[in-house]
Amino acid sequence: MLELAGIIILGILAQWVAWKFKIPAILPLILIGLLVGPIAAEFLSEDKTKWIEPIWNGTKGLFPGDSLYYFVSLAISIILFEGGLTLKRAEIKNVGPVITKLITVGSAITFFGAGIVAHYTFNLSWDLSFLFAGLIIVTGPTVITPILRNIPLKKDVSTVLKWEGILIDPIGALVAVLVFEFISVGGDSGFTKTALMEFGKIVLFGTTFGFTFAHALAFAINKKLIPHYLLNVVSLSTVLLVFVESELFAHESGLLAVVVMGMVLGNSKLDNLKELLYFKESLSVLLISILFILLAANIDIEDLMLLYTWNTAILFAIVVFVVRPIAVFASTQGSKLNLNEKLFISWVGPRGIVAAGIASLFGSKLMRQGVEGAEYITPLVFMIVLGTVLLNATTARLFARLVGVFLKKSNGILIVGASKLSRLLGHYLVSNGRHVVLIDSNQNNIDKAEELGLEALSSNIYADTLSDNIELNDIGYIMAMTGNSDINAYAIEKFSKEFGENGSYRLVTSDEMNHPEKSPKEGLFSPTDDYINLMEVTRKYPAIQEIEIDNKEHYASLMEMARKDKYMIPLFLKDDEGELHIISVHNRKEDKIGQDFKLVYLGKPFDVEKVAKEE
Repeated sequence: MLELAGIIILGILAQWVAWKFKIPAILPLILIGLLVGPIAAEFLSEDKTKWIEPIWNGTKGLFPGDSLYYFVSLAISIILFEGGLTLKRAEIKNVGPVITKLITVGSAITFFGAGIVAHYTFNLSWDLSFLFAGLIIVTGPTVITPILRNIPLKKDVSTVLKWEGILIDPIGALVAVLVFEFISVGGDSGFTKTALMEFGKIVLFGTTFGFTFAHALAFAINKKLIPHYLLNVVSLSTVLLVFVESELFAHESGLLAVVVMGMVLGNSKLDNLKELLYFKESLSVLLISILFILLAANIDIEDLMLLYTWNTAILFAIVVFVVRPIAVFASTQGSKLNLNEKLFISWVGPRGIVAAGIASLFGSKLMRQGVEGAEYITPLVFMIVLGTVLLNATTARLFARLVGVFLKKSNGILIVGASKLSRLLGHYLVSNGRHVVLIDSNQNNIDKAEELGLEALSSNIYADTLSDNIELNDIGYIMAMTGNSDINAYAIEKFSKEFGENGSYRLVTSDEMNHPEKSPKEGLFSPTDDYINLMEVTRKYPAIQEIEIDNKEHYASLMEMARKDKYMIPLFLKDDEGELHIISVHNRKEDKIGQDFKLVYLGKPFDVEKVAKEE
């Protein structure tokens, strides 16, 4: 009982430490597992026993016999299912040729390159060498996101790294599963006819079960055949059912089945998909916390001593500093990425949770089958995981500065609220070269924004999901523009430090509009125009206009005319280099006026003749 409680407590503590210090959770999890396992047995326990003993003497411990392997299998099936849910067909089409090549050409180069290196450095059989290579293909988002979250990068670079991690997770898992199957069924005769038949069975039953049950579950959910309070647990039980049933028909086809099931569900029109994702994400955090402490604790000191050789350093160096750059440069050839951006992408390639979990599962199974050299699989993959995570977590920010991809100023703009007004502003800003992201909890507004080609996220500002989005790391301005003054104020308070380093603004409230002396320092655009006024102007004159400014006096007269006309609202000041400066209540930008400046405003066009007379 003490050990079980300790695993959960230590696991959640590791997750908190990872959040606090903004590092991948897998790092403290594995380190804690090694501490309470092999390190404790060798250096801390008088009787040379582990503080947490998953399996002892084959039939004793927390998970005696085959229990640990069953638990690991079921846990990884749930984690892979959750990963499959995030894989959208539309996003694959839009991620661009670079990411497509990274997950195809890059994966192939990593697979063959790492396999050859493993074969010649550790004298492993070709089968085991390519199993190792398949396991280290993956660079999961759970390890990349914490590393990149606080590094301001160009959107193209962060997007490539993010989507490579998401898309390559199931691909690496499938490659590893298929190679494992060839080893398991091939025996001494290699890739025999029997091995190919077993391989075909795995693909057939895995895809069939996954596809069929995904559609069945989607049908049941959409037809309200499952009550809302049972939705998450029914989905969980269905995942386990698919995994087990597929395993019964074709051994080791369960992982393929759950990945396929997740991918099909994630791309179906499912009303409760977001809620299902939140539940599976929370469950995955708990399972990952337990799983990796157990797996690391299960490693013996003898396994770690296998790595105490120069061959380990050679393998790590070639995989990280030779194979990864070759894969990246081959995949980015002919792209718009410059040399420095390619170098940074080559440097950042941490391996993650899927690699370590499946390695432990397959390594243990092959050892039980008596496969020669199988004892190397788990420690070698753990070495790659820990080494790459440590390397990237400690050097990614410094390397970004060295190669010049570190953004000195974050000019991206986060607009809270995706109303017609926000979409109009967003479209104008994007057309003027600014990175703009709109967020809204109203899916209809998000859909309309995406139809205009705008980047929009369906998000609740009261949740913490925005902080985990690495594509927002070039955001330096926040504009809260919803019709709810409380939401606007909360957005500024919560995100000003993270996303508003260059400026945080919100619309004035009706009370502030009627009492100009109450105008806040973060007031956006005009002290006499709240959300209602702006929407009224947007409905009547849905256009953003520009007018050239001759001098400060001309600017002052334009601002005065706009103040008197309720259908003209100043928005930005555009300088002679085309840079847009947000006009706020307490910063009217008069000191910045120069030749070839323009006033950008919402509403009806200025009467040029009237302006001339006013002057």
